[in-house]
Amino acid sequence: MRITDFHPFAKAKEWWIGFSLRRREGPKRPFVLERMAAIFQEKTIPYRLIYHPDVFTASKLAASIHKPGKEVAKVVIVRAEGKYLMAVLPAHMMLDLNLFSGMIGEVRLSLAKERELKKLFPPDCEVGAMPPFGNLYDMPVFVDSILAANTTIFFPAGSHHETLELHFADFERLVRPMVGHFAVSPLKKVVAA
Repeated sequence: MRITDFHPFAKAKEWWIGFSLRRREGPKRPFVLERMAAIFQEKTIPYRLIYHPDVFTASKLAASIHKPGKEVAKVVIVRAEGKYLMAVLPAHMMLDLNLFSGMIGEVRLSLAKERELKKLFPPDCEVGAMPPFGNLYDMPVFVDSILAANTTIFFPAGSHHETLELHFADFERLVRPMVGHFAVSPLKKVVAA
């Protein structure tokens, strides 16, 4: 045995060395980000990767990158007759299942549960941080017309701390989504005076 094995700070020193090595490596990137970056490079599509603190809702994502909710895409996975569809809408709006049902011609729709998302996207990206690239998962993509009216859109890059900025025209060319109206503003709480 060495004397340093008994030193009270030996364990702390080992931890610090391991921590600093992990920190230099950086956080592990989701595989989906690498796949999208390869597509962007191949097609010479300009994009920007934005780092920010972890956020878990589209509204908080918009706030963290200082962009209006109408420019930030929120991805909602919908189950329709045993298949999954990707609805992409502005961060500050809600999916209206009745409008969406009318648009796609399906009657029985429901929102996918978290456990289903884990099966659909593992280990490609973090749950709740799916990018609107349903074509990478053989999933049809539907984009709300309000989001489609933007020149540029922002969306999660597969993690809760990375966001991609992309011209909507480039997104549309790559994904070929169907565009329609299915997003509605959330109800506001009325405070009695």
